[in-house]
Amino acid sequence: MTDLVRRKSALLKRLSELDHRIHAIEAELDAPHSKDWEDAAVEHEGDEVLEVLGQTSQDEIHRIQAALKRVRDGEYGFCVSCGENITDARLDVVPETPFCSACAAKMTS
Repeated sequence: MTDLVRRKSALLKRLSELDHRIHAIEAELDAPHSKDWEDAAVEHEGDEVLEVLGQTSQDEIHRIQAALKRVRDGEYGFCVSCGENITDARLDVVPETPFCSACAAKMTS
């Protein structure tokens, strides 16, 4: 199996996992809440955490979808900033990354 096929498979698998997570979060958020004031307060705090997890998942989904588009367009593995190859080691760890290590470091500093 080529690296590209393996990475595309990993991206699709992660996309499926995130889809399941988001559905579970939505189901939990839609569940009826307690009428007890103290219980409702705790549930509200839990809902806030779930909303953040849902947003984080959505953000990751967008990054994965962008990576899959780069695969389709033949641009996967090249930095969208400088155009250089993204190392295999980096793609193995963060397969959805659009940036080489140097450009990613510039963005965080």
